Amino acid sequence: MDLKTLTATSASLEGQVVRDVRDRGRDLEGCIKQWFSFVKPNFHKYVEPQRQVADIIVPRGVENKVAISELCFLPTSFKSLDLTSAGMVSDRICKTLDQKSRLHQSELKRLRKAVENAPLSKNVMVLKETPQIKGINALLLDPDLPAEDFIFYFDRLVCVLIDKATETLPYTPKTVHTPLNYTYDGLQSAGSVSAVVVLRGGSILETGLHRTLPSCLTGRILIQTSHRTGEPELHYLKLPQDIATHDKVLLLDPQMSSGGAALMAVRVLVDHGVQENRICFVCYMAGQMGLNRVMSVFPEIQVVVVRVVNDVHTRWVEERYLGC
Repeated sequence: MDLKTLTATSASLEGQVVRDVRDRGRDLEGCIKQWFSFVKPNFHKYVEPQRQVADIIVPRGVENKVAISELCFLPTSFKSLDLTSAGMVSDRICKTLDQKSRLHQSELKRLRKAVENAPLSKNVMVLKETPQIKGINALLLDPDLPAEDFIFYFDRLVCVLIDKATETLPYTPKTVHTPLNYTYDGLQSAGSVSAVVVLRGGSILETGLHRTLPSCLTGRILIQTSHRTGEPELHYLKLPQDIATHDKVLLLDPQMSSGGAALMAVRVLVDHGVQENRICFVCYMAGQMGLNRVMSVFPEIQVVVVRVVNDVHTRWVEERYLGC
């Protein structure tokens, strides 16, 4: 998903004229005027500079069928490279992937040793076990609870989580005139909030999210663990365009185990300009090892969680909620 590819073509007046006259019914004088007034200046202003930031450059554009077919199998990024030999590129990609995989696994092992006995960060906020919270947890953990009741109580708990996650937002004074003809001095939220749903599990938190914040903008991110390497892979991403300007960005995922997917999700937001201290990871249950890993890499984010467990659990929450 983070591979930047440029299909390089030359700025050809001849090709532009032939296409416009043949397919668009334009005259020669109009084509030449458009070329020198708009097409050529914009090519050098916007297209040509992309060579400096591209990871892969495909020469000859769409005519290079062999090179383009190879792009279907490129899941990661590496140093800028011209695709002049498909075999050489495939070999380079395999070596780069293997090297990144080894480095990633080594870093995860290092993090595990470093945080194995570390206490939870002060930015990890565990909901206080009030009688209400303990009662809801007892219901949710009961395997005999009917599916519709599980959904009802889980949504109710998510509302509490979202309230906790947004309690640090700024507020400004607001005065309203009541139907009984007197004024009330209250507050209104002065900060913008958006949420990014980590698919598929994060979708089960959306009902509670929109009950609490009806106008909250939402994005989507799909991260799946590779069966070949055991590493998280980014498969889909759709974020609000101005997400970097929002005062709070909630990452929604019902469970955090090893922390690998959470690390990637936070990294994606940071790479898109979101300040680390504006990110809040919202989940129902998290493993302490995973929490410590995430907080050691991104110490300024916040995490709001209902339960912290010592071992890694299967993703049973979303299966129970969705019924599959």
